[in-house]
Formats: sequence, structure tokens, C-alpha cells
Amino acid sequence: MARDRHNQTDYVRPVRRLVTGVVILCLAALFVFWRVDSPRVERFRAQLVDRMMPSFSWALMPVNKVSGMIQDFQSYTNIYEQNQELRRELRQMKAWKEAAQQLEQENAKLLDLNKVRLDPQLTYVTGVVLADSGSPFRQSVLLNVGARDGILDGWATTDGLGLVGRISGVGKTTARVILLTDSNSRIPVIIQSSGQHAILAGDNSHAPVIEFLENPGLVRPGDQVVSSGDGGVFPAGLLVGQVALDVDRRLRVRLSADFERLEFLRVLRSHRSEVITDPGSLIAPVFEGPPIPDELSQAEPTQ
Repeated sequence: MARDRHNQTDYVRPVRRLVTGVVILCLAALFVFWRVDSPRVERFRAQLVDRMMPSFSWALMPVNKVSGMIQDFQSYTNIYEQNQELRRELRQMKAWKEAAQQLEQENAKLLDLNKVRLDPQLTYVTGVVLADSGSPFRQSVLLNVGARDGILDGWATTDGLGLVGRISGVGKTTARVILLTDSNSRIPVIIQSSGQHAILAGDNSHAPVIEFLENPGLVRPGDQVVSSGDGGVFPAGLLVGQVALDVDRRLRVRLSADFERLEFLRVLRSHRSEVITDPGSLIAPVFEGPPIPDELSQAEPTQ
């Protein structure tokens, strides 16, 4: 059977093999050329890249578009997850708000029923923190309130979250606050879970040490620590922090106040309470009626 000269099938297969071989050979040569470590070859490669890459920007455009679409989709997914998380937190906040309102109403009712009289003198003056000590051996800050604002030595200062320190040094327009972390700071506190009294002693660290604790076995990490009011320096019940255990198994207090960002401090006006010099008069008041005749007071009781 004679071959058809016009049939192109016989020529396609050899040409395809030839083109495939040439392409493979060119790619192998390009790979070898690209791996050659020579300054002259390096300059040639740089010139080749500078000349060829701008002309291939159209080829990279679809890749860049697809990459941008993937990033946008990931951003949209992240935003959707954050939105769902915010919705859950908002529902939680609403539940907490309702619980707080109920507790506030219950507290107001209990105070009204018990006729509790709150101290009207326990107000505060807000001051701006001007500067800190800047020394690792002295932990203190300077406020822009002083004697002109009625500030006195020993008054407690808070940042709205917890106790920060006490006033130690008052000028006309400024006052210095010794922080709870200072080594000279010593304040009486109560561990609320067990009701034990102790001394919170600063040691220039972020977590002061609990000292003079009667029974450390009753104290657990996480117990709340408040001021006891002993000595009449600080008001009782001011939040200090929570009990923590260091690597040496030593009890410390993780302070509630944010000592890293002290911008505004509240100076609590705490006036000393009246001193009782005659406790017996609280139990039995002095009788101020007519005097009892001596005959009656000396008479023996009848059988």
C-alpha cells in the first residue's frame, strides 16, 4: 500500500520529539549556566534578568490578582470571626450588666434595711503623675496636687483598680507617692479567704512579699488581699491584689493596680476617727438621777 505524501502524521511525531529534546537541552543548559559561580556570568545573569523581567510583568499579573483575592478572603474570614467573637462578648457583657444591676439594687436594699451609714469624708482628689523616681532602689511617683489641695502625709492613693501607695512628702503644689513596691513600704493587709492579718512589704519587685503571717497553710494562691485599716493610716477594705506563689514557694501579692501605666492617681481623704478614751461609758452610761440616801444604800436586804 502506497503512502500518502500529503499525510502530515508522519512528520508531526519526529518534529515533536525534536522540539522536546531542544527544550530539555535548553533548560538543562540554563540550569547549568545559572549554577555557575563566576563574576562574569553573574553580571550576564543580572543583565538578563533586568532585560527580561519587565517584559514578563503581564504574566505575573494574574498571579498577583489571585494572591490579592486570597489575602482579601482571609481578611474577610478573620473579620467575620472577630465579629462573631465580639457578638459573644457583647451577650456576655449584657448578662453581666443585668447581674451587676441586680446586685446593686440588692445592695442598696440591704444598706437601707440595715441603716448603714457610709463615711462621707472618704472622698478623693485626682492628680496627674508628673514623673517617677527613675531609680531601681526607690519606687515613687510625683503628683501635681499638694498642700493647696489639702493633701496630707499618709493618705492612700489608688489608680481606680487597686491600691498604689501612700503620700510621703507634701509640697505646696506637688506630693510624692511611695509605691507599694518600694522597699520602705509596709502596710497592714487581710487575706480575705482566711481572715488572717499580715504585713505587705515591698522589695522593689512587681510583687511585694507577705510577711508576719500567722498560719501560711490557710492561704491559697488567688486569695484576695485588701487593706486592714490597722493603725488608722489606710481605710479598711481597699483592694490590693491577689496572693501568688513565686519560684521559691514564697507568698507574694500580684497587685491589681497597673504600675506600668500610672497616669492618674486618686488620693483618698481619710481622716482619723474619734478616739474613745472611756470604753465603759459605751456599756453603762453614767447615772445622773437623784442621789441614793445612805440609809438605803447601807440597809441589808430582807429575807
